[in-house]
Amino acid sequence: MGNKKVDDKKELKETIITGVSFVFGTFCLALCYNLFFISNNIVVGGVSGLGIILQKTFDINAQFFIYVANIALLILSYAFLGKEETKRIVIGTFLYPIFITFTAPLAELLLHYLNFQEILVTVVLAGLLNGFSNGLIYKFGYSTGGSDVVVRMGRKYLHISEGKGLLLFNIIIIILGGLTFGIDNAVYAVIILVIESILVDKIIIGISDSKKFMIYTKEDKKIREIIEKEFYSGYTIFPTVGGYSHISGKMLMCVISNRDVNLFKDRILEIDPKAFFVINDCYEVRGGVKRSNLPFI
Repeated sequence: MGNKKVDDKKELKETIITGVSFVFGTFCLALCYNLFFISNNIVVGGVSGLGIILQKTFDINAQFFIYVANIALLILSYAFLGKEETKRIVIGTFLYPIFITFTAPLAELLLHYLNFQEILVTVVLAGLLNGFSNGLIYKFGYSTGGSDVVVRMGRKYLHISEGKGLLLFNIIIIILGGLTFGIDNAVYAVIILVIESILVDKIIIGISDSKKFMIYTKEDKKIREIIEKEFYSGYTIFPTVGGYSHISGKMLMCVISNRDVNLFKDRILEIDPKAFFVINDCYEVRGGVKRSNLPFI
């Protein structure tokens, strides 16, 4: 009974930390959008970047467009990706545009103190804040919806890896931004994305590009199914014998992108709360039957 209480308290503490980190990350992401992107017409991709373009070109309010687009993409996610995939993005889909609305006055106030003469200072700060925000969001397996839905649909139906799909989508939006606001702004957007990716991958999430899981579970069939169908990765099965119990079993080895690590851990424990698994940094991945589907390749 005592161990159960300790586990419950630990789980509650982790849930609170995860929730607060996600909310804070989403708040910072929305503030960054108002503070650096929309005020300087810098388009770094995604639905929010498309909103800036439409506001300039057709006088459509960017905030209104983000609300409408996120809700429409949420519906598409439920229709084409299913309940489990959609569950991950529901909160972020509504929270991000709400925070954009409420951080607009704060950004306007801060802009009086952050009016830098050199645009590169603005660009670097935007990259750092955007990377920090996305790092907190991705670290705990959350998403703010929007372009993530498009990317996941591409992964499911066109077999385009998540990393390549996101890159392609952002490139298209950045090119449109460059055509609308000039080549300079497109270059600034690329610099911001480079800074952001470095911060997310190397500082917030970890030094390695991915993680290797070694999983011992009695529910190996269900775990194998989610590896294939939810995380689009492959796996290897090792026969095992318990050193103490001498009971024969199976161990699964798979590689998961940093972005999905916490989400994958949660899914394992949902299926088998008694599962035993070890996670290692994975600095390079080559080969494998599912190589083309891994989002970090």
